[in-house]
Amino acid sequence: MTTPTVEFDTSGLGVWTEEQRFDVTAERIAEYAAATNDPIARHLAGEVAPPVFAVVPAFTSMAPAALAVAPVELLMKLVHGEQDFHFHRPIRPGDALVTRAKPIGFEGRENGSTVVVYVETRTDDGELVNEQWMTAFFRKVDAGPGEGERSPGHRFDERLRETEPAARVRQHIDKDQTFRYSPASGDPMPIHLDDEIARMSGLPGIINHGLCTMAFTSWAVLTELADGDVERLRRLAVRFAKPVLPEQDIETRFWKSGSGSGDTTYAYETTVGDELVIKDGLAVVADRRP
Repeated sequence: MTTPTVEFDTSGLGVWTEEQRFDVTAERIAEYAAATNDPIARHLAGEVAPPVFAVVPAFTSMAPAALAVAPVELLMKLVHGEQDFHFHRPIRPGDALVTRAKPIGFEGRENGSTVVVYVETRTDDGELVNEQWMTAFFRKVDAGPGEGERSPGHRFDERLRETEPAARVRQHIDKDQTFRYSPASGDPMPIHLDDEIARMSGLPGIINHGLCTMAFTSWAVLTELADGDVERLRRLAVRFAKPVLPEQDIETRFWKSGSGSGDTTYAYETTVGDELVIKDGLAVVADRRP
């Protein structure tokens, strides 16, 4: 186990953050789509939000929820470990959204510690729009055995490697990607914008936002497996394995891993060259629009 040992605060588990309100506009949707190189016309026109746009109303709730358990001085050791979206319906312009979050569990691991945060987003009249499980990873600290709940599982089945992928998508991360994604998403973390700060944090330089890379995989799912129809995406989950750098090329491979009850499930991984950058990817796609 890593050192140093740090005491996490169990009293923060299960405590909701204050509600955050967010008014969705077509302009904000279109900006996010453009910042993630999304080619789907309805997204670029702001008619309906891309899947990972769901993090935008929730972003200001997630870190405070994690830091209700982890000491605040660990903020600079925080990276995004996993993200799991469960979609009840897409976000649309004109939606008045209310988001809140709570930490539900934490544990020490081999090279750091995790805090799992549950987030729910509803309309202002109470309709559930999406649920999210965000796993915050604190590098090189030991929280001990931990307490509480884990996020839902989405582990990759290694037997799938023996089969042909259902789809394979290659994409390019632009040189200015992080500078476009930061204002579109509301994520100002300096490791994505300042090369010196990124290197001081132990990184090779500016890194792409993990959720930006995830957004690339989301439109790959839609274009290749759902006829570009965001209404068909039920769930999208990933584990971030390694940072992606600006100007790198990524390749995502999807394998059909199950079907039933009107949905088809795909497992996926994303690589840069031979190195995994996203692992344990999972997409659940409805066979037809609801």
